[in-house]
Amino acid sequence: MSDEVQTHSPRLTQSPAWQALAAHCQTLRGQHLRQLFADDPKRGERLALEACGFYFDYSKNRVTSETLGLLIALADSCGLRERIDAMFSGHKINATERRAVLHTALRAPRDASVMLDGEDVVPQVHAVLDRMAAFTRQIHEGQWRGYTGEPIRNVVNIGIGGSDLGPVMAFEALRHYSRRDMTFRFVSNVDGTDFAEATRDLNPAQTLFVVCSKSFKTLETLTNARSARAWLLHKLVDERAVAKHFVAVSTHAEGVAEFGIDTDHMFEMWDWAGGRYSMDSAIGLSTMLAIGESNFRAMLDGFRAMDEHFRTAPFARNLPVLMGLIALWNNNFLGAETVAVLPYEQYLKRFPAYLQQLTMESNGKHVTLDGAHVDYATGPIYWGEPGTNGQHSFYQLIHQGTRLVPCDFIGFGQALQPVPAQGGGDQHDLLIANLIAQGEALAFGKTAEEVRAEGTPEALVPHRTFEGNRPSSTLLAERLSPFTLGSLIALYEHSVFVQGVIWDIDSFDQWGVELGKQLAKTTIAELVAKDEPRLAHDSSTNALIRRYRALRDGRSTQAGA
Repeated sequence: MSDEVQTHSPRLTQSPAWQALAAHCQTLRGQHLRQLFADDPKRGERLALEACGFYFDYSKNRVTSETLGLLIALADSCGLRERIDAMFSGHKINATERRAVLHTALRAPRDASVMLDGEDVVPQVHAVLDRMAAFTRQIHEGQWRGYTGEPIRNVVNIGIGGSDLGPVMAFEALRHYSRRDMTFRFVSNVDGTDFAEATRDLNPAQTLFVVCSKSFKTLETLTNARSARAWLLHKLVDERAVAKHFVAVSTHAEGVAEFGIDTDHMFEMWDWAGGRYSMDSAIGLSTMLAIGESNFRAMLDGFRAMDEHFRTAPFARNLPVLMGLIALWNNNFLGAETVAVLPYEQYLKRFPAYLQQLTMESNGKHVTLDGAHVDYATGPIYWGEPGTNGQHSFYQLIHQGTRLVPCDFIGFGQALQPVPAQGGGDQHDLLIANLIAQGEALAFGKTAEEVRAEGTPEALVPHRTFEGNRPSSTLLAERLSPFTLGSLIALYEHSVFVQGVIWDIDSFDQWGVELGKQLAKTTIAELVAKDEPRLAHDSSTNALIRRYRALRDGRSTQAGA
């Protein structure tokens, strides 16, 4: 296959495979999950799959064997197999930036070979991993000390987007495996409160900052890094202290050196791994510092296992492919606009937030690879909270609201923090009982006849009826470990890719984040101008700028003032 990106022909919604799915969807409209399970007593076992440590039950989705066959035919007609091969082979499938998409190389084994423009990138990847591991040992063993000779006890990761969401999610997810004699904080928001609260109780002499910016020009990251520099030097004074308390993850050695960071302490990253796909690169340095080299490499093993499964398994038994196709079915044919990700595991509390960038920055696109406007929905909204918290907030809408919200439930057989429950057993049993019960309730609901049989007054019957037929998938693994976390993240990465291929969009660029940032450069100059600036925006923007300046300066904001 050449590096030229292959686009769909004919137009997706007019293709025979899409039309066949649209016709099939009409035949399913009157069918309820109650009936599908009644007609097929083995459905729950048949529509399930095990791979890479996960058991995936997709039987509570409104699909049949025919649906799955038609979805796979659609994937075949869109060249999914060829696009998978192209991605793993280093072809430049990021069309608008003419870049390869090789985040899978970040977890390739040392003896693998992944060629890009005639060069094997795997040795580069492992050279950086080895440097990260050596640095981690220096910190953990007290060989690396701060400017005053004190050991490092605090690590503050400074980044934004993929340079923050991945590391903070991984730290929270694997906190059970982390060093408890060290403190880890994460700063991303340019709101000064974020930095102030992250550092207010830290000793600068014992604090290391990890500044993550590929270009070392990201405005929010550099703003926070400069604040960190000033905070450090307020206590340590000497400019030479910066080199002992800052390291960088970047490709821009000149900018790193200008900041005062020794370029020997710069950990390289590459433009063929997008920010939201980079948490297993040097962007994960703070993660490795928290959980150690062996746990970090175990996480890479989990990524790698899912990569190989995705690359080699037939589509009918391919976990990321099936997850992606079912998500597409719910979005494009059943009209679901969102997906709720509901981890019944407190350590995964930041996982839905991480997925928001992974999914919506990747597939929130309105044109195809050749620049034509799409005439179908792309990029559903991902959101969620850990169970059982969500059950007492938004589950009401999921069960009885007017919107269809497919749910991904995530649970584990063993608790990392077992807590005995009153009356025997463990609180974890109650947690997973809720997970299983929610999927059952969403699928089957409760009929008016069942409600009446419970003795409910007729006036309350409509209020206590659950229509059910609301789709969900369940992922179960033995326990949350570095391996299973890596496998879980790779599962969603590849599911996003599957959907993007079929929608014929570029899942690896993110031009939509640029315009607001560009306009902010003009606006900041107008906000900080000494004299009243001459404004040439629309009337709303002009008024907001004037109102903010007045509020900041304590001037009257009454109408006409």
